[in-house]
Amino acid sequence: MKYQSIDYQESKILIAWYQKNKRNLPWRETNDPYRIWISEIMLQQTRVVQGLSYYLRFLQRFPDIGSLAAAEQEEVLKYWQGLGYYSRARNLHEAAQSIQANHQGVFPRQYEEVLALKGVGSYTAAAIVSLTWNQPYPVIDGNVFRVLGRLFAVSVPYDTGKGKRQYEELASMLMNPKEAGLHNQAIMEFGALQCVPQKPDCNQCPLKNRCLGFLSGNPQQFPVKQHIIKVRERYFNYFFILHKGYTYLSRRSKKDIWEGLFEIPLIETDHSMNLEEIMKMKAFKELFRDAGNLSITISSKNDIKHVLTHQILHAQFFQIEIPKENPCLQKYLKVPLDKVDKYAFPRLIHRFLSNYLESTNNITD
Repeated sequence: MKYQSIDYQESKILIAWYQKNKRNLPWRETNDPYRIWISEIMLQQTRVVQGLSYYLRFLQRFPDIGSLAAAEQEEVLKYWQGLGYYSRARNLHEAAQSIQANHQGVFPRQYEEVLALKGVGSYTAAAIVSLTWNQPYPVIDGNVFRVLGRLFAVSVPYDTGKGKRQYEELASMLMNPKEAGLHNQAIMEFGALQCVPQKPDCNQCPLKNRCLGFLSGNPQQFPVKQHIIKVRERYFNYFFILHKGYTYLSRRSKKDIWEGLFEIPLIETDHSMNLEEIMKMKAFKELFRDAGNLSITISSKNDIKHVLTHQILHAQFFQIEIPKENPCLQKYLKVPLDKVDKYAFPRLIHRFLSNYLESTNNITD
């Protein structure tokens, strides 16, 4: 479907709305491509309210490309801890090192060079070059899909090749290239605050008389999505092993969630199991063979449900004190308890360890 050219009236309305309603956010007060890059990557899978404190803390430690490139990946992950989707942090680190090596530490200005950076897709590249240098590349994220889908009542699913091309055409048509950065910020903010997924206040919308979705009587039917992601359920049984003031950690391997982060010993099962059932497993017997009589404490906050985008984790924690170290545990990283907080953990494990350390500190005090 081809759309006729317009006089950018929709863009003017969006920009006027934005200038009146926009949130005051630190990345909107700068044209530094590094800071805009950090904000865009951080907010890809993170709500603004949650991400703001992380953004400020991250930039305080890594204020420029050089400091980020020079850091150890483990430290970068530690500063990302709690935000999830840790591949974003690993990609940021790798991209910073690439900029340092291939661009003399200067953030590239050309769209194609920005797009070539690790972890940068077409949306992020468009956001960076338009917000920093006003280059005419329209952004298309979830909020923009929603605004465009409703405004033009797009019936083609946006997660198909045909739909993607149609939305790209609409986004380009709507944007005044002379005000690319302002337009992009306006349409993203409009989708975040006004044209929200559920129960949008269409009567207060400045675009309602131009919105085909509103005129259809059911704007929430847009945008149309075709693919349904199957959610996988997993069962994690964690063992917080204590031995003479030490505990044991391992690092998550590749090709799975939380790559590069640390965790405590884990036995994953294909269904929910109680401790008695787990203790009969070969993996449990190998983990604790020749460790002596086990002193086991079951966490009072067990059977935790931890929801990720494509997975639901059912986790339980068991604190086990052992009288002696066995050969199996020697393959783990042995860490003093008072040094545990130096390591980067997934939020699920970080919460458990924080609660334990806080309770023991209270007892000590």
